[in-house]
Amino acid sequence: MTSRMSSSDPSGAVNSRAPRRRTVVKAAAAGAVLAAPLAAALPARAAEAPAFLHGVASGDPLPDGVLLWTRVTPTSAAIPGSGIGPDTEVSWTVAKDKAFTTIVAKGSLTATAASDHTVKADIRGLEPATDYWFRFSAGGTDSPVAHTRTTPAADASVAGLRFGVVSCSNWEAGYFSAYRHLAARGDLDAWLHLGDYIYEYKSGEYGTRGTVVRPHSPAGEILTLADYRTRHGRYKTDPDLQALHHKAPVVAIWDDHEFADNAWSGGAVNHTEGAEGTWTARQAAAKQAYFEWMPVRPAIEGTTYRRLRFGKLADLSLLDLRSFRSQQASTASGSVDDPDRTITGRVQLDWLKSGLKASDTTWRLVGNSVMISPFAVGSLSADLLKPLAKLLGLPGEGIALNTDQWDGYTDDRRELLAHLRSNAIRNTVFLTGDIHMAWANDVPVDAGTYPLSPSAATEFVVTSMTSDNLDDIVKVPEGVVSAIASPVIRAANRHVHWVDTDRHGYGVLDITATRAQMDYYVISDRTNPNATSSWTRSYRTPNGSQKVERTYDPV
Repeated sequence: MTSRMSSSDPSGAVNSRAPRRRTVVKAAAAGAVLAAPLAAALPARAAEAPAFLHGVASGDPLPDGVLLWTRVTPTSAAIPGSGIGPDTEVSWTVAKDKAFTTIVAKGSLTATAASDHTVKADIRGLEPATDYWFRFSAGGTDSPVAHTRTTPAADASVAGLRFGVVSCSNWEAGYFSAYRHLAARGDLDAWLHLGDYIYEYKSGEYGTRGTVVRPHSPAGEILTLADYRTRHGRYKTDPDLQALHHKAPVVAIWDDHEFADNAWSGGAVNHTEGAEGTWTARQAAAKQAYFEWMPVRPAIEGTTYRRLRFGKLADLSLLDLRSFRSQQASTASGSVDDPDRTITGRVQLDWLKSGLKASDTTWRLVGNSVMISPFAVGSLSADLLKPLAKLLGLPGEGIALNTDQWDGYTDDRRELLAHLRSNAIRNTVFLTGDIHMAWANDVPVDAGTYPLSPSAATEFVVTSMTSDNLDDIVKVPEGVVSAIASPVIRAANRHVHWVDTDRHGYGVLDITATRAQMDYYVISDRTNPNATSSWTRSYRTPNGSQKVERTYDPV
């Protein structure tokens, strides 16, 4: 089966405006700084030949297809965000074997400066639950060969599924060893990135314990389309990130740092209207760069909420909790319960509710960028309360909850959990990032009376890959804060089975008909590019229980 793909802007956006002078100047400056090292990375015999410096990737797998992505550098000057470089034909090939002796699909697209020389091929006509290999070619240069996998047929009986789960990958805070260890497994059907794939800060503003491990680019806070493209491009040069993209398809959603810290529909904490342009323009630039640089299909209204199915075993509802949300409430205002405030938006919440109700799979997974489980701080000492407030972006003089997560939008949460209970929707598991800690939670209908109140779902939260967590902010050895804070948090939140406030790492989610299990792994040292990985804990949700229990062996 062969097909021919037409060229288009992968984001679906058409930019009819001439670039602003500031954008042109910034792009030219970036070109002057980065063109030389990128040229040095090209083969000396053909410095101006096309090159695939940012790897290749696949994402959003379907039973009959998958989305393929790459970025071609047509000349050494045509770096990410530069806005320059010739149109370049990029061909793609999909095969059933790594040697490409059995080719099943091929075609070509045109990479242009209008799409930052990124291309996406949305392949169809493939077989369900099948391994494939793919590569791109341009001007006689081949990209690396990568592996991907389609999902099972919608009506297929599936014995098991396995996903890597990550979030909060801050370039300046350390190396992406978690990606390398997930890539080395070789047993993933896909991997989930639950938000903060990139960070928007200027260099030095958000490193590791106040120290920059490796500087990102551009050096300033990213504001324009050229800025966001440049930052995405820097991330995609990471060898561990490339390795994981070469091994399995990704399923990604965005959170705030793909835009700016604590983003909402009309702005962000880390955005100054006027001095940093308009939020409308900045948000549009961030979204365009994201869809150009990520193997993600633009979904409903150009957001990341969409649904994938994995046979009869599981479906995965992916949320966008930034595009439609109301501004975060002040903890002193009491407005967290205001029914006119929303984290999902009406349309998305109705879509989620109807999808969960209509689902006929054993498991209903929800890719969720911020924690849905209630979280009361309890009686933490002042020396821990203030760092926790800093981590959550809240006032340090006493807090009851984090208004950036579902705790700040309790009416939406009540409606969703009541829907699960009233319709007897079982086996709903929220998969969450954002908070830079690892959690295993029941999701109670009424946290104040739990465990007398029923649990409507469960939640597995993965810690950050590199972004500072509580022990980093306090600047004490790993494990010290968790030993103090974890018992206090659990005492104030009886639905929380486990919380690790201190370590960095990733999760591996394993699904069978009888249980959904999350294995939590930690990285030895995020500042060491050769960091080791070790299993630390496992929790599972037995079929039909709506509760978490500890298990003592990883899958």
